[in-house]
Amino acid sequence: MFTTVLSNILSVCILAPAQLDQAYFYGFLGAASALVFCVIGSAYGTAKAGTGVASVGALRPELIMKSCIPVIMAGMIGIYGLIIAVFISTNIRYNEYTIFQGWTHLGSGLAVGLSGLAAGMCIGVIGDAGVRASAQEDKLFVTLVLMLVFSEALGLYGLIIALIMAVKKS
Repeated sequence: MFTTVLSNILSVCILAPAQLDQAYFYGFLGAASALVFCVIGSAYGTAKAGTGVASVGALRPELIMKSCIPVIMAGMIGIYGLIIAVFISTNIRYNEYTIFQGWTHLGSGLAVGLSGLAAGMCIGVIGDAGVRASAQEDKLFVTLVLMLVFSEALGLYGLIIALIMAVKKS
């Protein structure tokens, strides 16, 4: 359903003639998609990893703080979207905003949003299974942290590209 709504919105906007008002629409859509997709990924990662933390807490309460790392890392993904959404929103000025800036801000928001969604999902799945496994075997903790770092890097890649795109003026 979501993909149908998104494709209908984009097809109407792409087929319509490029006007100044559309630039604002694209810019604000980029800001919204950056925040929304990153927060969805962050929420999923937090919820999924949180179930593993709760399970570990029931079996081995001494590992509860050590097991919270995936939850913290998933929460950081939402901050990436917030950074880009604030950056885009504060750079939209009436009668100074071009259609090019609108499109680059849309691309910027989608880059960080979709990579944040993927990173959040990855952190959630790895975090859930990883904390359960490291509760059974302590040697797996370093491997868990390495996998989480590389999962977080997926979101950072999107943030870097989004920042590069968002500063483009022409």
